[in-house]
This record gives sequence, structure tokens and C-alpha cells, in this order.
Amino acid sequence: MTPSLLLAILGLILMGLGLIGVVLPLLPGLPIIWVGILLWAWGDNFQQIGWPTLIGLGVLTLVGWGLNLVVTPAISRRAGVSWRAIGGAIVGGLLGGIFLSALPIIGTLFGALIGAIAGMWFVEYRIRGSEQAATAAVRAYVSGVAVTTLLNIFLALLMLAIFLWQAWTV
Repeated sequence: MTPSLLLAILGLILMGLGLIGVVLPLLPGLPIIWVGILLWAWGDNFQQIGWPTLIGLGVLTLVGWGLNLVVTPAISRRAGVSWRAIGGAIVGGLLGGIFLSALPIIGTLFGALIGAIAGMWFVEYRIRGSEQAATAAVRAYVSGVAVTTLLNIFLALLMLAIFLWQAWTV
């Protein structure tokens, strides 16, 4: 197997893994897609995909990263979600992922999701003392994550469309 073929295959694998990572918050999907495209381009000696395209795709990656840092917290903060509750979501997600890791992949993912929601709800309930307020805060956070995920899916599909257009246009 030639080094260029190996880079192309590794690049395609990373693009697929990145696409999964866009939906599953455990992996940084857009950066993985970008690295996959970079490896594919390197394997092709940058003949089909050059640095201008890679820089443009890098900008899309940064836009997605920025959305993750801004949109979800903004929606959550607007609804009054505390930073402690977001910390509770992180701790709950880690614990849930660990406790359900006996079920490979699916158990870890669902455990992390359930744990994050439970952790956030518990912290918000302790802060506010109201089930309704805690539930409203969790809904706001989940809606922020959903919006960010949809935007990242759009960016990932756009990046892959640009890749396909550049890779198979001679």
C-alpha cells in the first residue's frame, strides 16, 4: 500500500468519524473532518484540494467551534441556567457514561446524555428549589445543544460537499 493511498484512506475514515462526532458531542466533529480532508489532500499531493480550500474549510471549522462556545451558553444563560448547573451537567455526563459503559458505545452515550440532564436538573433544583424552574432550565440547555448540533451538521455537510466538489472535479 502506497503512502498516498494510506493517507487517502485515513482521511476518509476521519471524515466519517468526524461526521459521527458532529452528532455525538464526545468527539470534535468539525476539526476531525478538517484533519481528514487535510490528510486526503496530502495523500493527493494537494492536486485536487489546495491550501485555499483547506483554509476556507478551516474557517468553517472555526465558525462551528465558535457556535459551540457561544450559542448553547447564550441560550442557556438567557433562560437563567447557572454555570454551576452546566458543571453539574458535565459531572453527571461523565458519571452516567461511566456507569452505563458496560453497554458498549450505546450505553456510554445514553448514560452520558441521561447523566448530563440529571446532573444539570439536580444542581438547578438545589439552587432554585423548584422542580419547574429546574425543568425549564434543562429544556433551555437542551434546546441550545439542539440548535448548535443542527448548525454543526449543516457545516459538516457543507464541508463534505466542498470536499467532494473539489476532489472529483478535474
